[in-house]
Amino acid sequence: MTYPLAVKHLRLTPSGPAISFDVPPNTTVAIVGEDDTGISNIARAILGLERPLEGEVALLGIDPFAITRDEILAHRRSVGYLPAGDGLLQNLSLGENVALPLRFGTDFSERQILSRMNIMLAAFRLHEYADFRPVQANDDVKKRTALARALAFDPSMVILEEPFVGMTDSGSRGILENARGGDVEGGSRRAVLATSPNLPDAVVRRFDRRYRLTRMGLVEEE
Repeated sequence: MTYPLAVKHLRLTPSGPAISFDVPPNTTVAIVGEDDTGISNIARAILGLERPLEGEVALLGIDPFAITRDEILAHRRSVGYLPAGDGLLQNLSLGENVALPLRFGTDFSERQILSRMNIMLAAFRLHEYADFRPVQANDDVKKRTALARALAFDPSMVILEEPFVGMTDSGSRGILENARGGDVEGGSRRAVLATSPNLPDAVVRRFDRRYRLTRMGLVEEE
C-alpha cells in the first residue's frame, strides 16, 4: 500500500539523527522538537525544496528529488503546505494571496479563479478581510489566509510547519480541523503532518500519532 508519506533514514543536519516515519491515509501526525534537532528542515526536505544529507522520501508515492522541476511543481498541487510564519506576500491583499496558486498553477479563467477564491474565503471566515494587506491583519487571520491558500487545490495531504505558534486555543483548533478536512470513516479526510516546537493542549488529542524529535532520534509519544 502506498502511503501519503513515507520517510526512511532521513538525516537533516550533520549532527542530527537519521529518522524514519510514515503518514498513513486518513491520519494526523505531529512531530515536535527543538530547533537544534533539524525539525525546521523536515517539511522542506519532504517537499523537495531542500535536499537532505541522506535518506529517502516518498510523497504520495513519488521521490521529489527524482522528478523534473515541472513535474514537482505539478506534484505539489496534491500537497498543501503551510510554511512557518505564514509566507504571505505583503504587496498583495489577503484575497489575492489566496488566489495566487490558482493564477499561476492552473489554466482557470478569471471567473473560475474568483469563484474558488470566494469559496475559500467563506470557508475560512475571511470575507471581511479580503482587501486587507497582511500587515493590517492579526496572526489568526494571517494564519487562516495562509492555510486557505494552501488548500486552494483541495490537496489529499497537508504539511503544517509551526502552525500553532502565536495562536489561541480556538485558533489552533480551527487550523487543525480545517487541515484535516473533516472526519471520515477511518480518520481525517486528509492526511496531515504537523511539525512544531510544541503542541497546545487544545489539539493534542486530535493527533493520531505524536512523535518527539531529539538529537538521539525520533520517539513516539503515548
